Amino acid sequence: MLGPSGSGKTTLLRIIAGLENADRTAQPGKIMFGDRDVTNVHVRDRRIGFVFQHYALFRHMSVYDNVAFGLTVLSRKRRPSSSEIRARVFRLLEMVKLEHLANRYPAQLSGGQQQRVSLARALAVEPEVLLLDEPFGALDAKVRQELRRWLRHLHDEFNFTSVFVTHDQEEALELSDRVVVMSNGRIEQIDTPMSSTGSPKPLCV
Repeated sequence: MLGPSGSGKTTLLRIIAGLENADRTAQPGKIMFGDRDVTNVHVRDRRIGFVFQHYALFRHMSVYDNVAFGLTVLSRKRRPSSSEIRARVFRLLEMVKLEHLANRYPAQLSGGQQQRVSLARALAVEPEVLLLDEPFGALDAKVRQELRRWLRHLHDEFNFTSVFVTHDQEEALELSDRVVVMSNGRIEQIDTPMSSTGSPKPLCV
């Protein structure tokens, strides 16, 4: 989702997550994850992962415990065994190339490393949809570029569905399969990156 500040990107992302309710009085609609209607499903039951701009890591927990957190708080019925949690956490840390830092704390990591921990934590619960709210916005340009390539590779390799919010056109075009352009709380265009730049429809696009 691409658009300037105040265009409604983050609000729409939070509605998808179930953190905010949509006003459906003017125009009724549904939130669908594939064939599953999650419009009235509580956030904890939507099976989403959320990556924020400012990492939102638990400062008093190690990298390992941060990634494991979402698994440890699942209901007893859904919670994996301790050995399964450990195996999954280390598999994810290996995937984000941070397994050697499992015992470090967030304050001991760079911004790029913290954001990779945040992504591993979001993926640990095996979400149906991964939501990312300007996750690279607080990083410098070089690190942002490296993480964009890394995330695109990760996305293609593991084939998960993700919704990525940004106000950076280059970021949107490099990462996306489809671009949703927003302005003043409205969706102006949904298209492929090539079509969005080659044949923009509304003036704001």
